[in-house]
Amino acid sequence: MSTKSKTEDAPDPLFRKLDCYSLPVENLDSAIAFYGALGHQLIWREGTYAAGLRLPDSDAEIVLHTDNRPIETYFLVESVPKAIERIKNAGGKLVTGPFEIQVGLYAMLRDPWNNPLVILDFSKGILETDSEGNVIGNRDPD
Repeated sequence: MSTKSKTEDAPDPLFRKLDCYSLPVENLDSAIAFYGALGHQLIWREGTYAAGLRLPDSDAEIVLHTDNRPIETYFLVESVPKAIERIKNAGGKLVTGPFEIQVGLYAMLRDPWNNPLVILDFSKGILETDSEGNVIGNRDPD
């Protein structure tokens, strides 16, 4: 008979945290102004393509983007390739990816009930910005 508790036998959680809630917008400046009027401070910006806004009680962000991506909630994982394998082994399926994004890797999977599981890692480091919030590169996340 094992003396380990049920939680000791459980694997480490795959999803580290919610990284962001990503929203498509037609005009980045207008969207930054709207969410700014709601009190959300600009953290970073990539030209007219994307911007991250602060959620004050979290290090997660609202990400506004002008490309054709849908509304997505991103889960941070330690390693996208390892997470893909774990999700697939548990019964999920890969939809797209992995592919490189500025901070690391991204993939979209679905759980057995067809819910989207969007994952990313910071294998390239987190965004580095200038004093005005413009992205100028990447820096180590630690």
